[in-house]
Amino acid sequence: QVQLVESGGGLVQAGGSLRLSCAASGRTFPIMGWFRQAPEKEREFIATINWSDGRKYSTDSRMGRFTISRDNSKNTVYLDMHSLSPEDTAVYYCAAHSGPRLATTDREYTDWGQGTQVTVSS
Repeated sequence: QVQLVESGGGLVQAGGSLRLSCAASGRTFPIMGWFRQAPEKEREFIATINWSDGRKYSTDSRMGRFTISRDNSKNTVYLDMHSLSPEDTAVYYCAAHSGPRLATTDREYTDWGQGTQVTVSS
């Protein structure tokens, strides 16, 4: 089992930026992902990355605004978010997947962090 701890959420004004971090410990999973869930909405995929080779994928609507990256030396995955709007307000989760391919649906991920709240004010 892997332990995932997200951090970096908070309150930001529209147009601002945030960097979310997800520190992983315990068992190593090859694929990591970021999701978010807004109130009364389904959990939504954001981006995924391969720990080993850095291959990544993000939904088209967020290309250029949200960037996933990883630092293997720190066992940490990041989500850099720019040009935030109130519609980005949600709890953001990182998750681990056993691979081997990048995964874009939440049912493929077996381990989840507790989430970090991001609130964007207008």
